[in-house]
Amino acid sequence: MFADARTKTDLIRVAHLLADTARVETLRLFRVQGLVADDKSGPDALFDPVTEADRAAEKAMRDILAVERPDDGILGEEFGTKAGTSGYTWVLDPIDGTRGYISGTPTWGVLIAVSDASGPIFGIIDQPYIGERFVGGFDIAEVTGPKGIVPLVTRKRTSFQEATLLTTFPEVGTKIEQRAFEAVSKAVKLTRFGMDCYAYALLAAGHIDLVIEAGLQPYDIHAPIAVIKAAGGVVSNWQGGAAHHGGRIIAAANADVHAVALAVLQEVVDG
Repeated sequence: MFADARTKTDLIRVAHLLADTARVETLRLFRVQGLVADDKSGPDALFDPVTEADRAAEKAMRDILAVERPDDGILGEEFGTKAGTSGYTWVLDPIDGTRGYISGTPTWGVLIAVSDASGPIFGIIDQPYIGERFVGGFDIAEVTGPKGIVPLVTRKRTSFQEATLLTTFPEVGTKIEQRAFEAVSKAVKLTRFGMDCYAYALLAAGHIDLVIEAGLQPYDIHAPIAVIKAAGGVVSNWQGGAAHHGGRIIAAANADVHAVALAVLQEVVDG
């Protein structure tokens, strides 16, 4: 879907307005003693917390959209789907990394994307506590934070063997998905865990080379896709196709690292 200059300007404006509002709501309860976390997981599933801050941030963003972009659709983690008529959908994860949020680590983030039928076209990964905002789409690729405004550019020269790989959990999905991840992990230089959406931000900023995950929802990945692609990186599913539906995701700093890592994953999964 083609967005004219006026529409692009308005979508960017509203995206930042949502991020500003979510910062207030998430910081209000971050590192506050006594914060209650409910468990959304089912039987035998990993602990999946949700807090008052998750709900308050998404509600605040939805309230803004009701005024600023009432014809747009919304897909949010906490309050589901609202149909729209404009062809644009806002994909919201008010706190990606609630486990980190309730643990006091600054690796969680607010994910905001605007998407059309083809997938995400503009995205923000915002880390309120550090004060970093990673933005990608509409010819914008930059992070604003403690060092000012810095362009986002992924690493181009790192080989697969020298790559740094990040993911959220050591237990990546099913047993076969775990074996596939471990095959990549054994072949690269360094693997780190527990970063949630901040891993994708670091990839876009040129600090790491790979993020591999499984079991993601669309609201987990729309904003990272927009930011990473704007910075020159590659994001796909484990079959090499579109990633915006979620599931098994691989993000890479460049096409060469992506191709080798993807081949390793596929060899294990398809073998």
